[in-house]
Amino acid sequence: MDTQILILYYSRHGSTIDMAQQIARGVESTQNVTAIIRTVPNLSSVCEATEDSIPEQGAPYATLEDLKNCHGLALGSPTHFGNMAAPLKHFIDSTTELWFAGALTGKPAVVFTSSSSMHGGHESTLLSMMLPLMHQGMMIMSVPCGEPALRETQTGGTPYGPSHLARHGQPLSDEEKTLCQLMGQQLAQTAHRLNAL
Repeated sequence: MDTQILILYYSRHGSTIDMAQQIARGVESTQNVTAIIRTVPNLSSVCEATEDSIPEQGAPYATLEDLKNCHGLALGSPTHFGNMAAPLKHFIDSTTELWFAGALTGKPAVVFTSSSSMHGGHESTLLSMMLPLMHQGMMIMSVPCGEPALRETQTGGTPYGPSHLARHGQPLSDEEKTLCQLMGQQLAQTAHRLNAL
């Protein structure tokens, strides 16, 4: 049975999508592991936005079944005031039934983010994204401190998870791509070993 890694993200301007795709490349470099990319709908400032069940473009919207059935999770969001974006938080807040059932307990997870400024809250966003995953009983994985790209990056990248400095539409740097792919590969290998038990 193939191991399935859910890459769940919200993206407003495309940088987080780019990171999700790089993580998917890392995931699928592992034999018998499949990356499933999903997003969440936008929110209205007064109420939940009414959206078609299938987005006009990009990845399909995530369901609780996607979360329940995955063997590992990569969760990504742009940085909004040092925290995850509201649409992703709204989806995470809807996972209470999975928490009651222990459906995510013991599954490995990673987090990733992008920000338009160097001091936009990369690390606090990553840490805030870990908290609900820890409440779900997931095992949080980090970028190994010995990874050369982590020491060499002049843009994004943290021990807590991959990050991207998206200033002025700047594309992912080589180091950021490396960190995303490495994180995806490590998540896939860990989930696959656990799935085989």
